[in-house]
Amino acid sequence: MLGVVVAWGTNYTVVKEVVGVMPPLAFMSVRFAIASVAMLALLLVVEGWKPLRLGVFLKLAGLGLVGNTLYQLCFVLGVANTTAANSGLLTAATPVMVAALGAVLGVERLTRPLVMGLSLAVVGMVLVVAARGPAMGANTRLGDVLILGACACWAIYTVGIRSLGNEVSALQITAVTMLTGAPGVILAGLPAVLELSPGSVHGGAWVGMVYTALIPLVLGYFIWGRTVQQVGSARAALYNTGVPVVAALTAWAVRGERPTPFQALGAAFILGGVVLSRRK
Repeated sequence: MLGVVVAWGTNYTVVKEVVGVMPPLAFMSVRFAIASVAMLALLLVVEGWKPLRLGVFLKLAGLGLVGNTLYQLCFVLGVANTTAANSGLLTAATPVMVAALGAVLGVERLTRPLVMGLSLAVVGMVLVVAARGPAMGANTRLGDVLILGACACWAIYTVGIRSLGNEVSALQITAVTMLTGAPGVILAGLPAVLELSPGSVHGGAWVGMVYTALIPLVLGYFIWGRTVQQVGSARAALYNTGVPVVAALTAWAVRGERPTPFQALGAAFILGGVVLSRRK
């Protein structure tokens, strides 16, 4: 999961560079097409296709629509209609949504160390992102609501994985949810893809596109699903709070965006929360 945190954190900078030369919806569509093919190939090579009970397949298909189709649409359109700082700050709600939903549905038991660690890490995440200067207003309201919708979609997806237990492997969960969610994502961005001139996108952008499809998406989703199965949705969601820290460090190294003292303090809170959550 630490590797996933690094991949997702650096992904913000990579995506920012790619969408600078490619429309966001076209990026989303091509990225998911690449990821879906790669995920299917990985499943067939590693495990082969194993038949699923109809009820399990329908549940996975529903999770695919929520955790891939709706999530990607809300996230991409949300970022396009609000500031980067706002979107980062609002995603701090994700671990809380995951923990609360898991507890309400009875698939997660919240221990005191986990709740304390989660609270500390969320405060740290807010400090990291708030240092960039969020500004809520009428001109960002639509984007802000869409980002919160994306957070809710990710919470439902995560808790849904947990509710399946170990009946289905993490790889098959990731593959089926991605394949069932991909058509909606691809079709939503298809008009932008058809208008795209491949010659207008330089080679570095295409490399970045392939990277974001294979590492943060295919590998990241697979490890995420496996972690949720092994340690629970609430504890897995706690790792999400480390993503802004990596994103800030990456932006510093690549784009020269120097971290602030508040971001350093927030990083310390996040690390403390992760350590605290591991207590019995």
